[in-house]
Amino acid sequence: MLDILVEKLGLDPWLASYILLPVLIFMARILDVSIGTIRVIFIMQGNKRLAPLLGFIESFIWLVAISQIVRNIDNIFSYVAFAGGYAVGTYVGLYLEEKLAFGKVLVRVITKKDASELIEYLISNNFHFTNVPAEGRFGPVNVIFFVIKRDYLHQITGAIKRFNPKAFYTVESIKETSEYQFVEPQRRRNFFGQLSLKRK
Repeated sequence: MLDILVEKLGLDPWLASYILLPVLIFMARILDVSIGTIRVIFIMQGNKRLAPLLGFIESFIWLVAISQIVRNIDNIFSYVAFAGGYAVGTYVGLYLEEKLAFGKVLVRVITKKDASELIEYLISNNFHFTNVPAEGRFGPVNVIFFVIKRDYLHQITGAIKRFNPKAFYTVESIKETSEYQFVEPQRRRNFFGQLSLKRK
């Protein structure tokens, strides 16, 4: 591939080997690792259509990148680009996953403080929830749990911190749920939020 670029574009061989090639490897690794991160998320959600397709694309890009390193085995810049692309690709994949807000999550809130304000907030914003009185190590607590689309997570955690700032909460990804009619909470949605909602 590098020889073709040198020949077609008339590039200086040194420039192509030590500048252009590492840049291409770096970009390829960002792309394939980003795709890999999204693929793993689809696997966890049981998506049998997109996960295999993303796996094929990811493997193809990786093979192209590693073949160029093998052909230019003495080029240390290619190694640095390969590793750097992996690191940046991991970050980009997580960023995309957060923005695209795939799937649903289970939020569990445990609080000693009266949770009436938080419950009222959930009701007024059309979130479905379950509130269970329970007994903790230091006395009675409220356990509130609910399943929401992932793109509402920041809204929910913000409400928890506002109404019950000392509450303990956990967030877990959900692979599958029974058929359930989600009522859309009333809030302003950004572009990525709209994209994720249209997928359902």
